[in-house]
Amino acid sequence: MTGLQQSIAIGPAAFTIGTLLIVFAYFVALITGYFAGLRHQVRVSDTLFMLVIVSLVTARAVFVVRYWGSYDGFLAMLDIRDGGFDPAGGLIGGLTYTVWAYWSKIQIRKPLTTALVAGGLAWGITAGPLLMIEQQSRPLPQVTVSNKDGEQTGLTEFAAQHEQPMVINLWATWCPHCIREMPMFADAQEEMSDITFMFVNQGEDPSQVRNFISERDLEIDNIFFDPHNNLSNATGSHALPTTLFYDENGQLIDSRTGGISRARLESGLERLR
Repeated sequence: MTGLQQSIAIGPAAFTIGTLLIVFAYFVALITGYFAGLRHQVRVSDTLFMLVIVSLVTARAVFVVRYWGSYDGFLAMLDIRDGGFDPAGGLIGGLTYTVWAYWSKIQIRKPLTTALVAGGLAWGITAGPLLMIEQQSRPLPQVTVSNKDGEQTGLTEFAAQHEQPMVINLWATWCPHCIREMPMFADAQEEMSDITFMFVNQGEDPSQVRNFISERDLEIDNIFFDPHNNLSNATGSHALPTTLFYDENGQLIDSRTGGISRARLESGLERLR
């Protein structure tokens, strides 16, 4: 998994490093804007807050439009827990709002500029090294898992047998998001013969997993077991579910920590094809 997409558990919640760095950069901008605003006797916190809201709403709206047919209904489109955001759309929305703020609120131009520069520097200094690392090769980890018959197989060996892009889902039976998205994965596996789907259970007894599959009458292939969480540790995935997207050469292209929708799955698969 990429550095920015590695997850950190904070209590019952889990966040990617990238998300935490964005929040950090926002608070740096907020604090800097507060003190800069004192000098000019203006407030920029409201403008910064609206900038974030506009960027998020625009990013979500563009993503929904792009993958409109993959959503079941309007409520699913509003459910941002799937992580479906379009970065380019959010950037355009944020820049548009920033230009409007500069044009309509002349008195906040200097403190707003100071705040944005400070926030940008904070993000660049912290996320920059991780982005440079991401440019390096990120192959499948050398991890061995077992199938339902107890036979051992390595991830690289399994990928070599299929010679096509692969999606690996790390999951557990106690995970609500995992349970909710499993039928979606079963449908996708049946429909997409050009993608290999692999479901690696983390830290559970095989009999427990078999009972889970049987009780829910799931028709799903390529279920494997990783009782010691070796794959989670190797990829830095400290939250479930985690979905990893590998190309036909075994290189990590995309990942998603947390629940995933059909639309978010489609966006990841676009990068593999």
